[in-house]
Amino acid sequence: MSIGTKTEPNRAGVKSGTTVAPDVSGHVAAPHNLFDTVRRQFDKACDLISFDPNVRRILAKSTNEISVNFFTGYRVQHNSSRGPFKGGLRFHPSVDINEVRALAAWMTWKTAIADIPFGGAKGGIQIDPSKYSKRELERITRRFTFALGDNIGPEYDIPAPDVNTNPQIMAWILDTYLSTMPPHTRQGAAHVVTGKPLVSGGSQGRDKATGQGLVYLLEEWAKDQKLSVGKLSYFVQGFGNVGSWAARILAPLGAKLLAVEDHTGAVANEAGLDAEDLCNFARTAGGVRGYPKAKPVDHDTFLSTKADVFIPAALENQITARTAPLLNVRLVAEGGNGPTDWDGDSIMQERGIGVLPDILCNAGGVIVSYFEWLQNKRSEFWDLEEVDSKLKRRMSAAYRSVRDTASSYKTDWRTAAYIVALTRLETVYKERGIFP
Repeated sequence: MSIGTKTEPNRAGVKSGTTVAPDVSGHVAAPHNLFDTVRRQFDKACDLISFDPNVRRILAKSTNEISVNFFTGYRVQHNSSRGPFKGGLRFHPSVDINEVRALAAWMTWKTAIADIPFGGAKGGIQIDPSKYSKRELERITRRFTFALGDNIGPEYDIPAPDVNTNPQIMAWILDTYLSTMPPHTRQGAAHVVTGKPLVSGGSQGRDKATGQGLVYLLEEWAKDQKLSVGKLSYFVQGFGNVGSWAARILAPLGAKLLAVEDHTGAVANEAGLDAEDLCNFARTAGGVRGYPKAKPVDHDTFLSTKADVFIPAALENQITARTAPLLNVRLVAEGGNGPTDWDGDSIMQERGIGVLPDILCNAGGVIVSYFEWLQNKRSEFWDLEEVDSKLKRRMSAAYRSVRDTASSYKTDWRTAAYIVALTRLETVYKERGIFP
């Protein structure tokens, strides 16, 4: 059986299916790179359920991998058996092909768990956006979009915001893509990208969607534990879009925020932090460091915070063999992608720390992206109440599916989440068949 890879050149002459050499900075991925973690998690779930070997071979690799070499940029399209490729675009100096492969695969599992008709993809440009002006970022974004050409499209591959990207960048992608189309087709292609500004076809609730979805899951978990969310204490790593919104949504529910860490440092207050006030401070100061209503703490002290819940919402590989033993919590709710490596996961299981895995816990963003995509296709605009109610139903259904699967297979929640996703993907392949 062969796995088809798209190889025809796009408008910029960039070819898909290429292998990517180490970048010019000399960065070499660690021996246990992020995609190795994905493969180990994938293999564990496949072995447990005696997964179809042909489907297993298909899902073990990406369908297409596109590289753009004007600067170092990637778009990896992992799988589209359930619908168009879907996934974010990040701007970060650590972006490499193995990271993007891993993130694309996680998107495939995430959309399947959420039971929305998308596949998985991811993209990234290896830059530090803080070193570029707004005008320069616009030029980079537009050049990357033009280079991707027909490798993205409203019914084929739909980008969205991720680390260091935002609605403005999505608007530039939209405008660039539409400018390459015949004028009479442009109005029907606004759903080529999601996470857009509201005036450009964005959705209500998209900015807070990932944090909101995480809170809905915490409510479900607390209910199962016969707890009240308002009685929970928690701390957050990463105070960008996901972490700050989760904290701001939890605040009126009564949960106590004890500590926050971002790229500038960590701060803590045993009496509790005002999430809204801290968010305003961080927006002005560029980070949480120096917040006057809390004391500074070092990284290990931050991770050792005694609380009910830890929300890692930063970059990957934060919970490792070194840091997992520091945690003093009942639950880790993974707001970011891949915050836990294989060793860290094993240690948390041994210690009895519960985990709401990333492919379940942070699915709120792609669910509301799906809602935006639908609204654009139908020329509709939903109010916030409708978006939130639909999001809650889908997050709650996904939670129950993973919970019940973990119980049925007597396995951890991360493996159970994979089983839910893989079973749904396997069903599609068995019903449709594999061609050729």
